[in-house]
Amino acid sequence: MKIKPLHNNVLIEPLSKEERGSKTKAGIFIPDTVDKEKPDQGKIIEVGPGKRDQNGKLIPMSVKNGQKVVFSKYGPDEIKVGDKKYYIISEDNILAIIL
Repeated sequence: MKIKPLHNNVLIEPLSKEERGSKTKAGIFIPDTVDKEKPDQGKIIEVGPGKRDQNGKLIPMSVKNGQKVVFSKYGPDEIKVGDKKYYIISEDNILAIIL
């Protein structure tokens, strides 16, 4: 199944704990309770075309497919496709791009 977000929405696949770095460089594991209030991280799978301004002009998205991003934990809508979990989130709720 292919999902194409509308307007300024983004389809994000959440990063696993290993990809997020749930342990420090010294090898200390960070417990799940610490992660509860932190922003979440994910990889952009698909982006919408962007939103339109008051004159109808399309404002392009500032993120693109394949980028890893940090987003507000309470901003996304969770969907499931098969066994995989994805988030659909507005571009406005993306806090940063991970370089």
